[in-house]
Amino acid sequence: MSVPFGAFVAREHAAGRLVVQPRMGFPAPDVMRDGLRRTRDAAATTVGTLTLDSYTRVGDLVTAARALADGAPLNGFPLVTHGPEVTREVLAGVLGPDFPVQVRHGSAAPRDIVATLVAAGLDATEGGPVSYCLPYSRTPLRTAVRHWADACARLAAASGTAHLETFGGCMLGQLCPPGLLVAISVLEAIFFAQHGLRSVSLSYAQQTDPAQDEEAVRALRLLAARYLPGVEWHVVVYAYMGVYPRTPAGAARLLTSAARLAVRSGAARLIVKTAAEAHRIPTVAENVDALELAARVAAGTPAGTGTEDTGIHAEATALVEAVLDLDDDLAGALPTAFARGLLDVPYCLHPDNAGRARSYLDAGGRLQWADTGGLPIGPPSRAARPHRTGSAGLLAALSHVERKFDTPPPGRAGA
Repeated sequence: MSVPFGAFVAREHAAGRLVVQPRMGFPAPDVMRDGLRRTRDAAATTVGTLTLDSYTRVGDLVTAARALADGAPLNGFPLVTHGPEVTREVLAGVLGPDFPVQVRHGSAAPRDIVATLVAAGLDATEGGPVSYCLPYSRTPLRTAVRHWADACARLAAASGTAHLETFGGCMLGQLCPPGLLVAISVLEAIFFAQHGLRSVSLSYAQQTDPAQDEEAVRALRLLAARYLPGVEWHVVVYAYMGVYPRTPAGAARLLTSAARLAVRSGAARLIVKTAAEAHRIPTVAENVDALELAARVAAGTPAGTGTEDTGIHAEATALVEAVLDLDDDLAGALPTAFARGLLDVPYCLHPDNAGRARSYLDAGGRLQWADTGGLPIGPPSRAARPHRTGSAGLLAALSHVERKFDTPPPGRAGA
């Protein structure tokens, strides 16, 4: 029997160890089992992942089944199509006291996924009513909220130790100012708690500036402590989710930066990415290499001593409070907040997103607001606002991290 996911991470964090995790999913059960086994046996403190395929994510189980039958490639593990019996066989002898496993998926309507993972003996997954709706689907937000309320209730009923991780700190993965990422992560975690979960994690995706990111994760931890009384929680950092460096050296430098961010900011867990991210789905060996690199970096990184307060905590607090003021129940408050533009994700094309807020990268590489639309945080100063970003400027911002880390540091030409 596995230690509960949240309890395992809490135990390792208390011992001073960063838990590292891959985003690994393969369609063939034997390959998936080997990936979990090698993740468990890596020279690192790890948890396992079953990342699901895109057909399962959108509920197209007919196509997932056809792909399996025809031997067509899938980009993850088709959990629902394989069913609980096959999944239990994948986990047998791998899932255990020191190796919990989480299901990662991306679905706005996760009922079948949750039912199957529970039947397979698992009780840890991730997502959220906003973060798995706006970027990944055209599902109406109110519908996604109902789906996720049901998913939370099913998880809570299945296990008193069920764990749910909010994806809210990773909205679109890039070009979203940190205050909004922190606020959505906190709001989704509160939503989970309101619907019965007593063990949650709050995510934050590495962005473009280390100091800004460290300030954001510290703000996230402060708000979690304030708004989640009586709930077991921890923070998970994601290695950068935008355009990834194309060179192995650049990818290693970016993952090193992510591991340092996780330790310095007090996060308990890190989702790694590999040197192959810019080109294809990583192999098991590439995932293990990334896990071990992150663990080595984390072991040699001292805890941070704080960063300059540039207002991220105050901004995130204002956003959270504005939504909570709408309705005590976030199932009603979240859709209303988006309808009124109190929450508004830059460059997100979902019909329920107002689309008035805009962001930009300043000259120092920090994410800033160009236009706050209806967000309850006030407009950026006129002096700070750039001219409206065109397509060329947006593409340059999206590739900023790739260029930065693929460029050898001074004295390291050819690295």
